[in-house]
Amino acid sequence: MKVMDDSAHHTGTTHDHATHAGHHASADQAAHQGGHAGASWGTAAKATLHCLTGCAIGEILGMVIGTALLWGNVPTMVLAIGLAFLFGYSFTLFAVLRAGLNLRAAIKVALAADTVSIAVMEFVDNAIIALTPGAMDAHLADGLFWSALLGGFGVAFLITTPVNKWMIGRGKGHAVVHAHH
Repeated sequence: MKVMDDSAHHTGTTHDHATHAGHHASADQAAHQGGHAGASWGTAAKATLHCLTGCAIGEILGMVIGTALLWGNVPTMVLAIGLAFLFGYSFTLFAVLRAGLNLRAAIKVALAADTVSIAVMEFVDNAIIALTPGAMDAHLADGLFWSALLGGFGVAFLITTPVNKWMIGRGKGHAVVHAHH
């Protein structure tokens, strides 16, 4: 019966295991990051612009409807924010439905992709409007109304873009949508 020299065998195996483990660590890191590690500012800006478009349409429509119905500031703002979320989600929803997802899955993707982005955008935008003297009482024909609204969208875009970059880099937010393209 031949006795094997285990020390030689284990030394070579240990080296191989270390090399093998190093390869797995890199693969695991890439998988954990969803392939979005170091998400570009361009990608984040596009995701934010996508969100801003839906928010702007919904918010402006809500302001127009609330003003036309002679509602007060609070109900008009609630309607505008609700429509901003509705339009923001709908842009993503229609895109993923076109990609072949069923309605239930598409709704889940839209909620995962846009909730934080829309919430940050709406919070910032409406805070700017609320803090701009006279903007809440301005009418649709007033320059103050439009400058506060558009200025709020601009500031919201600048604040939401890094949030989206951070989320995409972790495989969240709009990274969820990109998995279905």
